[in-house]
Amino acid sequence: MADLSSRTASFTDSVIRRMTRISLQYDAVNLSQGFPDWDPPKEMEERLSQVAFTGPHQYAVTWGAPNFRQALAAKQKHFTGLDIDPETEIVTTCGSTEAMMVAVMTVTDPGDKVIVFSPFYENYGADAILCGAEPIYVPLVPPDYRFDPEVLEAAFRQHPKALILCNPSNPCGKVFTWQELQIIADLAEKYDVWVITDEVYEHIVYKPYEHIYFATLPRMRERTLSCSSLSKTYSITGWRLGYIIAPPKVIDEARKVHDYLTVGAASPLQEAAVTGLRFGDEYYTWLRDLYTDRRDLMLKGLRDIGLKHTEPQGAYYIMVDISDFGYASDTEFCEDLAKYVGVGAVPGSAFFHENITSYMRLHFAKNRETLEEALERLRGIYKKMPVRK
Repeated sequence: MADLSSRTASFTDSVIRRMTRISLQYDAVNLSQGFPDWDPPKEMEERLSQVAFTGPHQYAVTWGAPNFRQALAAKQKHFTGLDIDPETEIVTTCGSTEAMMVAVMTVTDPGDKVIVFSPFYENYGADAILCGAEPIYVPLVPPDYRFDPEVLEAAFRQHPKALILCNPSNPCGKVFTWQELQIIADLAEKYDVWVITDEVYEHIVYKPYEHIYFATLPRMRERTLSCSSLSKTYSITGWRLGYIIAPPKVIDEARKVHDYLTVGAASPLQEAAVTGLRFGDEYYTWLRDLYTDRRDLMLKGLRDIGLKHTEPQGAYYIMVDISDFGYASDTEFCEDLAKYVGVGAVPGSAFFHENITSYMRLHFAKNRETLEEALERLRGIYKKMPVRK
């Protein structure tokens, strides 16, 4: 038999989704894969119910239904201050996963290099590799996850075509400061590099931190591909509605890539999602307060248990230090955690390019009762986990 493609040999299947399967196997509380266990806003559910009988049920315009793009442009203008043309500057995608892949394919050719901050959401490395590009990893150093500007410029000197910026960051919950973003912007301009942003957690940021849209920095709109989705903001991860906002010349090319990858996002879901895109500021305040409550619950619980951890500035993930347990493999630790303690987590090595195996990632996009159950189980972690020292 002929060989299979060599491009898939350098990465595995999704570790995050694998840990969900392990959680199900052991009936563990799944704090691995980051999706909420509550329903979307009632107004969106009601609109979806209406659409089930009235339509649309056929293809929307390939790059997004007009009313969806118009509502998205208005919503993003409200938060960014930027005038966005829904006819020329938006392409609607099947989730931010497709948005990121389309963005990388639009600006890179095989053999190009792409800067990726580490730790990183596991898809980014695979995106670059599947596009034939070479990732250049720049460390965000624990526990505060700051980067060294000199190390970053050394990466730019390798003549990358693009940089991927996840802000707020999955998995570490970092919110990049204006000063950090300006360093990235200055280097992107100096070395003529595209910036691909993943801003899916744009509305899940904790006081006193603030999310700054990279495209709003001086002269950055012309070189930024802003990717995001509705999944986390409206608790609709299964609807798979994402988008790219970029200058018209970029969107012209991105639409071609998107067309041949997936044709288009689901038209009934776009129609129902317009309701959410038209929500007022009070919804986003409620969302922040909801996640602040869950974050505070988890942080207090972990402190009481005695597990060392970071305090996320944004998103809904916590990196927990597991070095005291004596495991050589964080993957084995997380498998045992699900088996013996009954809590699902993701090994930190799934996110680090560096050989760092001393962390696990938990998420807290869950009801209080679910989190309280997980914390109760974690209270027995020191007695239930196999001794490795």
